[in-house]
Amino acid sequence: MSGGSGVPTTMQALVLTGPGEFEMREVPTPVPADDEVLCRVRSVAICGTDPKIVKGAFPGVWPKTYPFIIGHEWAGDVVALGVGVASSPKAAERVGVGARVAGEAHCGCGTCANCLSGHYTICRNYGDASAGHRHYGFTSQGAYAKYVVASAKSLHRLPDELSFDEGAMLDTAGVALQGVRRGRVGVGDTVVVIGPGPVGMLTQQYSTAAGAEKVLMVGRGTRLRQAADMGAVPVDYESVDPVQRVLELTGGRGADVVIECAGTRTACTQAVGMTAKGGRLVMNGIPTEPVEIPWAKIVLDEIDMLGVRANPNTSVPALALIANGAVEVRSMITHIFPLEEFAGALSTFVERRDGALKVVLHP
Repeated sequence: MSGGSGVPTTMQALVLTGPGEFEMREVPTPVPADDEVLCRVRSVAICGTDPKIVKGAFPGVWPKTYPFIIGHEWAGDVVALGVGVASSPKAAERVGVGARVAGEAHCGCGTCANCLSGHYTICRNYGDASAGHRHYGFTSQGAYAKYVVASAKSLHRLPDELSFDEGAMLDTAGVALQGVRRGRVGVGDTVVVIGPGPVGMLTQQYSTAAGAEKVLMVGRGTRLRQAADMGAVPVDYESVDPVQRVLELTGGRGADVVIECAGTRTACTQAVGMTAKGGRLVMNGIPTEPVEIPWAKIVLDEIDMLGVRANPNTSVPALALIANGAVEVRSMITHIFPLEEFAGALSTFVERRDGALKVVLHP
């Protein structure tokens, strides 16, 4: 390991000890493998998947065993390099000691057919650390800690004008951009986004940046009003039938692209009804219950139905659009807590207290 001067041998971390159980612990500071670097975590954001992992919704998968450190939306600075990174001038220049970086959650094995074609988020060796795969905060230790190790491939330099808090939004931003790319949003398209959460609001902004003529947002309450303030045409599903309203607003045609970011049973079914003939339906939310899909409409209207798995190869353009002001993330960060107050931060996020949208923790 190169660098690391002054790095303590132990650190504070938020450790899951069982389903629904967690505590702050003093644990060994991780040591980077040859292709990894050690980073000081400055900001880590709560993702919508994190509360489910905390509750134990994915037993034996995320995490495989306890104790475990979750957290995968983070930014910080590099404090030490693995031997392989240090011996590579290009890698050391990109993510050398002192570099301000933001991390991706996924690191593919790099050798399977999917990784070689650029689809490393659906690596065929998923979960097999011996094959080189890592999913930080899910199958490999994550960033709710003072330090985290990460593959050099999974790190991206933060533009000087972006804060660590904004950098912690990279994973969310990349997921949103992947949905826009999968939907092939183009100039003049009408786009419907379902779910004005962090991914949904960023999807709205990236759709606009891609040239969409208008973006309709389906949601409710404070978040829907915020999306409207950012330029979306609001569709309040509590006061109108959202499918009928979308059809009214599109002259009965439906939207060229519908991007579902809520992941609820009702929203997934309604998304099909909002999609125009020959349109694209992107599933960016993850349903946790069976969904009834009107397959006849998909077949007869030749609708492309597309899934999204995280953010493959979208981090660089996602960061560029944030840095140049085309996409704005700062206003989405509504609450900041020290890591020691994780319980309160988690409750604030889950219960949407005081208009909570994105909650960031500072280890």
